[in-house]
Amino acid sequence: MNTLLFIGTTELLLIGGLALLLFGGKKLPEMMRGLGKGVKEFKTGLNEDPNQPQEGGEMPEENAPENEQQTTDTPQKD
Repeated sequence: MNTLLFIGTTELLLIGGLALLLFGGKKLPEMMRGLGKGVKEFKTGLNEDPNQPQEGGEMPEENAPENEQQTTDTPQKD
């Protein structure tokens, strides 16, 4: 088993202290809040069903059912 992947309490405190020194007490909470929002959006994106309509109410063309006719914007020739 690779022991380089495991981070202990001491290492976490050291990394947190360095981050606090580098970015300051005001900027660090803003950065962590942005990171949390990004992770939340990523998780919801992974759990979304690609066959459900998007926010606009329309299904993406690549996931649209095949039995529905798709309209085109080009005029028909007589």
